Amino acid sequence: MKRLLLISNSTLHGQGFLDHAMPEIRDFLSPVSRLLFVPYAMHDYDEYAAKARQRFGPIGLGVDSVHEATDQRKAVKMAEAIFVGGGNTFRLLKALYDWGLLEAIRLHAESGAPYIGASAGSNVASPTIKTTNDMPIVEPPSLDALDLVSFQVNPHYVDPDPASTHMGETREERIMQFLEENSTPVLGLREGSMVRVESADITLKGTAGARLFRRGQAPLELSPGAPLTQLLR
Repeated sequence: MKRLLLISNSTLHGQGFLDHAMPEIRDFLSPVSRLLFVPYAMHDYDEYAAKARQRFGPIGLGVDSVHEATDQRKAVKMAEAIFVGGGNTFRLLKALYDWGLLEAIRLHAESGAPYIGASAGSNVASPTIKTTNDMPIVEPPSLDALDLVSFQVNPHYVDPDPASTHMGETREERIMQFLEENSTPVLGLREGSMVRVESADITLKGTAGARLFRRGQAPLELSPGAPLTQLLR
């Protein structure tokens, strides 16, 4: 029974770290008491781990950071639940390869351990990181990621602004370019939105909605609460 919570963003404008997602996180993690945090999308692991502990401690969740473990793969295998934080997706994926954690996390999540991703942590749950918004500041061995879902996540999705004078590609145009070369559907998660996977059931959560992009079809607008299972097959 696969259980995933893929959050578009860690911080919503005007709120603190994970405040907007905390009600869903609490419900998703019950009755978990300890969380294994993966801080590798950021440069300062200690600082990021401290931020996670500060956020989860008040709701009764202990946080272990994988970078502090003597045996990181064993720490993943023994974790009650895993939270992969946001930051730079290329840096995150490279670290998962470097530490041999990609397969360990995949197997543990496939066996039913709850997996939470935020931003980059949601992107790496996809088959690849080809729909990240991030600059490739490092080079991972491959763009292949955890492959926990059958679709691509594009976090922080921004709708085209008809009043904008910016002449570069919109997010929609970049996703359409992806679909010219790839057939995997792309779920554009606006900030404030998230996807919850409970075994075969996939549901859009949060407040902001999302857009689903599929090759050869017009983008589909999705509202919070929408069932996605059939659409994403």
